[in-house]
Amino acid sequence: MGSSITGTGSYIPDKVRSNRDFAFIEFYNDRRQRITSNAVEVIDKFEQITGIAQRRYAHDNMNTSDMAALAAAAAIEDAGTDPETIDQLIVAHNFGDVPKNSCQSDSVPSLASRVKRLLSIRNPACVAYDLLFGCPGWLQGLIQADAYIRSGFARKCLIVGAETLSRVIDPHDRDSMLYSDGAGAVLLEASTAGVPGPGILGSVSQTHALVESDYITLGQSYCPPAGSNTRYLKMQGRKVYEFALRTVPSAMKACLDACDVNIDQLKKIFIHQANEKMDVAIMKAFYRLFGRQEVPDGIMPMNIRQLGNSSVATIPTLFDMVRKATLPEHHLYPGDILLFASVGAGMNINAVCYRF
Repeated sequence: MGSSITGTGSYIPDKVRSNRDFAFIEFYNDRRQRITSNAVEVIDKFEQITGIAQRRYAHDNMNTSDMAALAAAAAIEDAGTDPETIDQLIVAHNFGDVPKNSCQSDSVPSLASRVKRLLSIRNPACVAYDLLFGCPGWLQGLIQADAYIRSGFARKCLIVGAETLSRVIDPHDRDSMLYSDGAGAVLLEASTAGVPGPGILGSVSQTHALVESDYITLGQSYCPPAGSNTRYLKMQGRKVYEFALRTVPSAMKACLDACDVNIDQLKKIFIHQANEKMDVAIMKAFYRLFGRQEVPDGIMPMNIRQLGNSSVATIPTLFDMVRKATLPEHHLYPGDILLFASVGAGMNINAVCYRF
């Protein structure tokens, strides 16, 4: 028995913040020194490197669990399934619900329990739980759900990734321009279609924690006058970039090799929308592992320019957009071989090979 995706959904906030909205902010570096460069120059350089021109923020009255429930409801409707038949409801996130104007994370009760309540699911056998795994959390939820289905302990799992990063960022840190809010979800169901039917072909997961675990942490604001009791999302960008380039391509290759899939069979690669320059570099390194010097045109859909980096939500949101043909230059067809891959805090890596 295997598992296949029968429905997808996403929630993308309609509150848009463009790069120019950061033009009047005083930025500081990690040594708490004010960056004296012209703000417009800082922003233009940021866009050239990351590819991000806009990002989406949740409205003040909306929390992570609210967005998660909306994405989940869309996936359930898309699958045409009865929510009372869902065996597991997994919500991947990293900061819980963070109310507007507060940096305090609220994860009690779990976000999954809150989403279950918002979906009005009564069945107590629908087990709801959270998963914290950095940016690869949603993909790890997909891997975990597939394992439960293959073992016979579940037949239908709802996996959601949601985050409101706009509420945990230091406004005086240039990295704050990376982050955004959003939610994406899929319904994964047991499948007996067999080869060559749709479904998960295999996966790879890794955690590198001896030195790398502190590459993404929480820390004080870079602005000297800021209070010392509030901590914000902090990243050692250069180390994350080097780590991802060194480890993610090999993990992606290991996943393909384990599934006995030839590189030429790949039709699309859905990679965590972290940073356009980094994602492009990862793709080039990945194809070089197979002796290929060129990355095929159209192999890597991206929405980071408009949506920014919403952590666990980037892959399911992007997949939902492509699956529903809202990115006109990308299409999926039955039998297409897809590869999902992510990297993030922990430092964690994972990859999933999937036949559409």
